[in-house]
Amino acid sequence: MKRVLVTMLASVFLFTGCSMCKDTIIKVNNVSITKSQFDKQFEKEASSGMLAQMNIKIPQDDNNFMYLMLKDRIVNELTVKSLLDQEIAKRHIKVTKADVNNELKSMIDKIGSKEQFNEQLKRFGVSNEEFMKDLEEELKVKKLIGMISNFKVSDTEAQVFYNKNSKMFTYPDKVRASHILIMANPLEIQRQILSKPGNKNLSEDVLKEKVVAEMQARYQKAQDIQVSVKNLPDNFEKLAREKSEDVSTAKKGGDLGFFAQADMVEPFAKQAFSQQPNTISPVIQTPYGFHIIKVTDRIAAGKAPFAKVKEQIKVHLQAEKQMSVLEKLVVQLKSEAKIEYVDESYNPVNIQAKLKEMAKEKQQAAEAVSPEKFPAGAQKK
Repeated sequence: MKRVLVTMLASVFLFTGCSMCKDTIIKVNNVSITKSQFDKQFEKEASSGMLAQMNIKIPQDDNNFMYLMLKDRIVNELTVKSLLDQEIAKRHIKVTKADVNNELKSMIDKIGSKEQFNEQLKRFGVSNEEFMKDLEEELKVKKLIGMISNFKVSDTEAQVFYNKNSKMFTYPDKVRASHILIMANPLEIQRQILSKPGNKNLSEDVLKEKVVAEMQARYQKAQDIQVSVKNLPDNFEKLAREKSEDVSTAKKGGDLGFFAQADMVEPFAKQAFSQQPNTISPVIQTPYGFHIIKVTDRIAAGKAPFAKVKEQIKVHLQAEKQMSVLEKLVVQLKSEAKIEYVDESYNPVNIQAKLKEMAKEKQQAAEAVSPEKFPAGAQKK
């Protein structure tokens, strides 16, 4: 629920329903949510953000675990959005072009410049037209919340929050690093091997041999890259763009930005925090595969002063209050609504039951495979 509500405040996309649509999958107070609306929202979410950066494509297949997870989320989002759309119409809430432009200007000022703002939109695959439409609908939701409960956050409240949550504003030692990744996960390699024609009935011993051979081949590939980088450290960014299989960072020369030790898996973090700036690591193994790490900078631990974070705290507290009001409203609207799942495959009860069944099967499959540690001499997970 909270994830849906955050989505509502961050990027609301409301639908005008119809009561006689042919491809209706859900009815909310006799207003239809259609298959085409679901497909449009699915395409939007599946082709943007982290999934797109990782080059992951999710087929619309009820036997695909990731598809079912996204389907469950989108069904909930569309239902909540339909309820809010109806409430906004009932209260005759509208926003003007000036309202939208003022909010846009405020956002651009916070980011820094229009160029930086447009770069952010491009990064997340959102067009200006799409963003402006979402912004208009977000303002409608904020007006709806304001009608229900009007509140402000004072400097005193912000100071109290800062004092009570002092640890939130302290930061640990951080390093900035880049990496080159050769992906290598034994379970994923096993799945790829079994998916090939003729391999479905491989014996356990033969399958394990193939997994070992592939892991060792990928380790050797990483070793060869590490030798090249060690000999010519200035070529790290170039080789990251060409060789790294971490799609989201490869285009940035492998740059991961600043991170704390707790932000990364243990073998990676332990190595990165033991290195000095402008040094190259040996090949490090994590559950994601084999990494070559270059540390580029370090920041010592410290604490942000109240004056620097006051406005951020006020925004946070304001959002919390809005979220609480919106959450209570959605619960109320759902309790009063008549929600009919015309197509039972979109019923959250059925989706979640199938997810639990598939999760259980995955767990049983994982327990049945006990891959050896790869390769000999590599660091343990």
